Amino acid sequence: MNYKDTLMNGEQGVFKPDSLTPLQKVTLRAVVVGLLYYGLAAIEGMLMRAAQITPIDALNNEHFFSIMTVHPIVGIFGSTYMIVFGAFTFLVPYLMKKPLYSIKIANATWMMIGGGTLLAWLAGFIYQYAPLYTLYWPLPVDFKQFSLIGGAMFVIGIAIIMVGTMLFIINTYATIFYTEKGHKKREVKPLLISAFGIDGVLNLINKMKGKPPYSKEPAVSLPIVAIFRGTVDTFLDALVILSCGILILVYIFAEMGGVSLDYKSIDALLYKNYFWWGLDLIADGLVLIYVAGTWYLLAMMITGKRLFMENIARAALLVELVVSWAVWSHHLLSDQGQPNIMKVVSGEMVTAFELVTQGIAIFITLMTLWRARPLKVTNELKFLLAGMLGFALAVPAGILQADIGLNRILHNTQWIIGPHVHVAILVGLTMTLYAVIYVLFPVLTNGAKLYSQKLADIHFWLHLVGGIGMGAFMGMAGVNGMLRRSMYVEGEYATYMILAGICGLMILVAWFIFMYNVIMSIGIKGLIGIFMPTKLKTTDPIPKEEA
Repeated sequence: MNYKDTLMNGEQGVFKPDSLTPLQKVTLRAVVVGLLYYGLAAIEGMLMRAAQITPIDALNNEHFFSIMTVHPIVGIFGSTYMIVFGAFTFLVPYLMKKPLYSIKIANATWMMIGGGTLLAWLAGFIYQYAPLYTLYWPLPVDFKQFSLIGGAMFVIGIAIIMVGTMLFIINTYATIFYTEKGHKKREVKPLLISAFGIDGVLNLINKMKGKPPYSKEPAVSLPIVAIFRGTVDTFLDALVILSCGILILVYIFAEMGGVSLDYKSIDALLYKNYFWWGLDLIADGLVLIYVAGTWYLLAMMITGKRLFMENIARAALLVELVVSWAVWSHHLLSDQGQPNIMKVVSGEMVTAFELVTQGIAIFITLMTLWRARPLKVTNELKFLLAGMLGFALAVPAGILQADIGLNRILHNTQWIIGPHVHVAILVGLTMTLYAVIYVLFPVLTNGAKLYSQKLADIHFWLHLVGGIGMGAFMGMAGVNGMLRRSMYVEGEYATYMILAGICGLMILVAWFIFMYNVIMSIGIKGLIGIFMPTKLKTTDPIPKEEA
């Protein structure tokens, strides 16, 4: 499939929301809400950055830690989940050239994730609910320290997010596998074999044996394979977080009813392993798989060429399935109760393999781009390369942490949250998502023209330098002993925090510039029109005249 021809064919013009299909509108709604939540997360981050530089009278300790608690919820679920799910809701039917299974489910998905995020945020804003480790046992049920109502709001909000996530998964699977009227019936077995990347492994085996390839034309394109594989981890993660939330709600509601349940009846170590196994499916499974598939799609769209070493890429996505399920113990390397065998095998050995799978994805993407040179330096190309740079920096930083000796030094310091987490999310993941937004913008708006390329360039450099700089200065503070999840009021690390704050401000300004550029491109009326009912009744991904 020539993705360049199928996705980059719109003529630039004036944005007309009435000309959009239901699928285009529901995608834009999710992306717009996700970008707004990103801005909220960035503002919250700057409040915390500022408080680490000098105490703020309006930001007391309770409010500071409640922001720290809800900050990742807003950033990961309210923003990243929303944008990723919105984009994939459009891309799956668009690339498969078939209608989305249900527009109603798609609308319910972004509303539930957005509503759940808002409820969790309100728990921190109103009740200053601040257990820091979100659902980490037994902190959320420490009723002497935290508000019962705040805890209930927070956990119910997360539960609603997980239900919305399940809706996205159902809609995605149904779109891939169902046979609608007017489309040829397809067998489920070859679809599953292709969707899991098994056909790539079989093709490699046959090639080594000198046999014809198992499948010359896979039943499912590579980007769909990555989306399908990612949703497996997304489902398991949602299941784990939802079940943890239900358990906590049982304790909260019991306390509200005057019954105090013994939280010690839940084995804390077993709970931590279960919790981190599920949560790590986001950080080390979902992100790496979704991101790798997105890189592949962007490379094919930018070059108009087939992916380099496609069978290797398919096989690597299957390998990542095993890896993503077996790395969670690196979060427990400093936990004295965790068995040493788990620390060595899962925490160190399997985790180190992520460097291999991520390296394969970067190599394949770069080779695809290299073989198609010369290439025009577009927004999507710049942000794609920056996204790969972000992960090229953040993944090795994580591998360093996944060493029992170094973990003793780095664990619970600003190093963890700076060079690893924030560089991975702000530079690696977010810049990849920006690349997707820039390349899909003319498709989703039927050819609307970007207001200013100069603003797009400024957005790129501010975000890139700000993201890497903030992570670097936080890491320097961490190496010198600055703990995370701690508030310093004596200015011990003021120099590092001032520099990190300046870089964080660059990221926030970059977001404002990006939002201004987009809003000016579609107009205020156009922005409002995205959330108005569509006049088109077609179930096609885009209007036929634009296809």
